[in-house]
Amino acid sequence: MDIEFGLDTFGDITTDPNGEPLTGAQTIRNVVAQAELADTVGVDFFGVGEHHRREFAVSSPEMVLAAIAARTKNIRLGTAVTVLSSDDPVRVFERFSTLDALSNGRAEVVLGRGSFIESFPLFGYDLRDYDTLFEEKLDLFVQLLEEKPVTWSGTMRASLENADVFPKTEKGLRTWVGVGGSPESVVRVARHGLGLMLAIIGGPAARFRPFVDLYHRSVASFGTTAHPVAVHSPGHIADTDAEAWDGAYSGFEAMNNTIGRERGWPPYSRARFQNDVGPEGALYAGSPDRVAAKIADTVTTLGLGRFDLKYATGTLSHEAMMRSIELYGTEVIPRVRRLLAARD
Repeated sequence: MDIEFGLDTFGDITTDPNGEPLTGAQTIRNVVAQAELADTVGVDFFGVGEHHRREFAVSSPEMVLAAIAARTKNIRLGTAVTVLSSDDPVRVFERFSTLDALSNGRAEVVLGRGSFIESFPLFGYDLRDYDTLFEEKLDLFVQLLEEKPVTWSGTMRASLENADVFPKTEKGLRTWVGVGGSPESVVRVARHGLGLMLAIIGGPAARFRPFVDLYHRSVASFGTTAHPVAVHSPGHIADTDAEAWDGAYSGFEAMNNTIGRERGWPPYSRARFQNDVGPEGALYAGSPDRVAAKIADTVTTLGLGRFDLKYATGTLSHEAMMRSIELYGTEVIPRVRRLLAARD
């Protein structure tokens, strides 16, 4: 099976050996170093998310990706995700076509509505327009992907009349849409003929199989282009299960409790963590053998074309993430490929 394997980060603010938070600037420099290592160990894709809050250092992923492009050779570069609803489709396309030029055709973009809402008031958007903003802007972005003069009108931005956008890409811009799991969102992706990126951050992967089937049925119904389905899920890899779990838990606890206080979640616990790393959970943490087996099961269950591991969560140290990246590229990915080949 021709499967791609990626890594995603939101540029989580991490800590130094004394437990003190790093600066946003140092965290960004560390993200670049992490991407360089991912390229060296043979990872297929590196995604950088967009956020506008203190827990994450990256608010302009294209800038970080441009720096990474200059220091890497093979790895594909994109977002995880770009919040299209609070951005302008023309500027998004221009930034990524520029990144595509700098990286010699390695750029791609993952678009999303945004599970965090800080960017909406920051850039002057009304949350009551949440759905309309994404629908209209995605429609315009899809037209821009044709790289021809565009005539477009909507209610959320100024109309365009025979407008051309530059620079052009040399081979097109690969585009995905990140989806949390609503049927309407899956159908929208299929209608526009884009790639489906499922964010699975809770529960067993098998419960998302109906969304994969819906995507394929919808593509056939609309007569649009079918693309591989991808999954984005969190995890951490170390030499042993115990080392991975003990090393990752505090970071997952900190991030879940920070977000949970805003969203009314119960406090995170070690018992929940251990359930999440088990067969019925969405956390891919453990030794290379354990993580590879779990990824292979997910790929098989959902018929995936790509799996992206969100390797950075909370206060997990840069050094621990570098080891996780090394193990992912040198041990996990080859083992997953062998497992899939044997099943095939």
